[in-house]
Amino acid sequence: SSYTRKILEKFGMSRCRPCSTPITKSEKDLSGNEAETEDVKFPYRSAVGALMYLMTGTRPDIAYAVGVASRSLENPSKSNVVQVKQIFRYLQGTVDIGIIYKSGQSNALTAYSDADHGGDKTSGRSTSGVLCMFAGGVVSWSSQRQASVAISTTEAEIVAASEATREVVWLKRLLNDIVELKEKPEILVDNEAAIRLAHNPELHRRTKHILIRHFFVREKVSEGEVSVERVTTELQVADALTKPLLGLGLLQF
Repeated sequence: SSYTRKILEKFGMSRCRPCSTPITKSEKDLSGNEAETEDVKFPYRSAVGALMYLMTGTRPDIAYAVGVASRSLENPSKSNVVQVKQIFRYLQGTVDIGIIYKSGQSNALTAYSDADHGGDKTSGRSTSGVLCMFAGGVVSWSSQRQASVAISTTEAEIVAASEATREVVWLKRLLNDIVELKEKPEILVDNEAAIRLAHNPELHRRTKHILIRHFFVREKVSEGEVSVERVTTELQVADALTKPLLGLGLLQF
């Protein structure tokens, strides 16, 4: 919280009006190619860098918003500046919120994976959201545009699930040197087709276009290293890493 207050003061946002979400859904293109792009006085690149440092350390709830803002570092517009200031306004209202780890909690490793199919209107690419939890708190997270365009929701979800699997395999090896993981790590997905595909190579005609590297999750499921289970959309906390949502907060993490 001290670093949050420090960057709010540095960029003149220490007395700004708080808001409930770091980013709002807008049909307007915020890629920085608008006609309103002009000489922007606000230190945009420096502000995004400070927010990225905060996001990487303790604030997964601003990961998606910072990721979107970082796409316009070279030529930011007035709308981009408003967007970054909204993140600061959100931080102003949540400055004392943080991640709490609880001793005595189950030492199970749980990962949530989600994808927003075609969420980036400029490139048509989807955004993967991965969030891993241990000891009652989040220990790892990422919000990242996928490397290629997914032509179906199932493909976008299986790509995100494979990213979550890679993260879980690494965390499992790391944690096994510290504590004994008695339970098999779970990856929670809210897409039924992606779950079936992770367990069984069915629907071949519809999925043969998906790159082999994206079926890493299926390999680890067949080896018994992880399990993929369904979670309802309402309980899918990784949803906050893929799209704008209302009323975010680390209390959900």
